[in-house]
Amino acid sequence: MPVFGRLLVAIDGTERGEVVLSFALAVAARHASEVTLLHVNEFVVGSPGVPLRTDAEATQLVLEALTELRAAGIPATGTVRRATYREIAERIASVADECGADAIILGSGTARRRRAALFSGRVTERTMRLTSLPVIAAPAPLAVSARDYAALADELVQPPARERTPSERWGG
Repeated sequence: MPVFGRLLVAIDGTERGEVVLSFALAVAARHASEVTLLHVNEFVVGSPGVPLRTDAEATQLVLEALTELRAAGIPATGTVRRATYREIAERIASVADECGADAIILGSGTARRRRAALFSGRVTERTMRLTSLPVIAAPAPLAVSARDYAALADELVQPPARERTPSERWGG
């Protein structure tokens, strides 16, 4: 039985989102997981309900990511939701519940641009407080190969090793 039978993967269409998708693909392949992709289309701050992306752009973002996952043999579905910046974590947690996710994969670090708010530290922290599921923060964008991401994914999602007894540690 896979460690994570279903992963919820939040994507945002930035370079960081591409890293999240690559990382999630490696985790899903390693653990034979199904993936539910989520793009939360954030409303422009101070606007009367105007999202950052059109519905067509948001849908296209998810469809492109689905194509990449499916081409790698990963069973995947996707959805788009709208939210204010303050509601992004709630949307992520609710979709995780709806799809029966065993873990959530998000980006890590602080967003430098407003459009990358989905992966700001605040969203990751709030998501962790709103769910009992493991929240895995994908690494920040680096110049590494897909094989390196697979190795990193392996290390990050392995169950902790059994702690050695004092006699094992000290050879006694």
